[in-house]
Amino acid sequence: MSEAGREMGLSPAVVSKRVSMLEERLGARLFQRTTRQLTLTETGAGYFKRVVDILNLIEEAEDFVNRRNESPQGVLRVSAPTSFSRLHIAPYLAQFLERYPGIRLDFHLTDQFVDIIREGYDVAIRIGELKDSSLVAKKLAPNHRVLCASPDYLRKAGVPRTLRDLEGHNCFTAFAQAEWRLEGPNGKFHNVRVRGNIRTNSSEFIREALLAGLGIALRSTWDIASELKRGDLLRVLPEYRGSSNVAVFAVYPSREFMPQKVSVFIDFLTNLYGRGVPYWDRDLNLDEAVACDLVKDPT
Repeated sequence: MSEAGREMGLSPAVVSKRVSMLEERLGARLFQRTTRQLTLTETGAGYFKRVVDILNLIEEAEDFVNRRNESPQGVLRVSAPTSFSRLHIAPYLAQFLERYPGIRLDFHLTDQFVDIIREGYDVAIRIGELKDSSLVAKKLAPNHRVLCASPDYLRKAGVPRTLRDLEGHNCFTAFAQAEWRLEGPNGKFHNVRVRGNIRTNSSEFIREALLAGLGIALRSTWDIASELKRGDLLRVLPEYRGSSNVAVFAVYPSREFMPQKVSVFIDFLTNLYGRGVPYWDRDLNLDEAVACDLVKDPT
């Protein structure tokens, strides 16, 4: 007890009193005391062994955490939108896994927002206008949404010149959406009721119907940038877009003690998308009107 007191900066009397308090709390005698010696009881020896094992496990656990922080590893559970993941995450995963071979990926693809804490996800990729919540959100890229249609459709149905003209066009919506919230050139928002002969819960289905020349849709440029650049789709009413508050976000539970596997994944996507203009929007003039020389308005 004297040696323990010296190591802890306590007097032998204080150490003795603390041992007595421990025995009283446990309801068992840990030491046999005589005037000449102090020896562990059988109970005391068993208690000592188990406490040492626990301390060793704590040390091992801390070492485990430190090693994982130094080298990202483990299963990374991600919830992400289906189309966006197919186009802008999956093609680059080989680079990510080559850089971080200790990480294994578990992706759950859905266009619905999930409760990442209840469902046990490390991070979610979300596209939308996020509301206040207890989760942390990091913006990965802007999400520009434009009105567009195929040249064939515009030749047949005409080019809309005003928002009111949309009432006479076949407009595609997904997920029972009844109106489009569009942001005008002065920053003013317009809620435009639209209707069409196709409604679906699949964003990819809308995309294919759009390319087939069946109507007009409000689409994200990450989804149709290639078609816009090739002229397979043309922008209409270019002065109106989807809300600029909508973006691509990485959402995760907390900044505090964020696992390295989450941090490196978010950094990878941030660098991939460009920290400014995302790669899919480069060489895309978002203010360019419909190519009227290609589309004859029958009206």
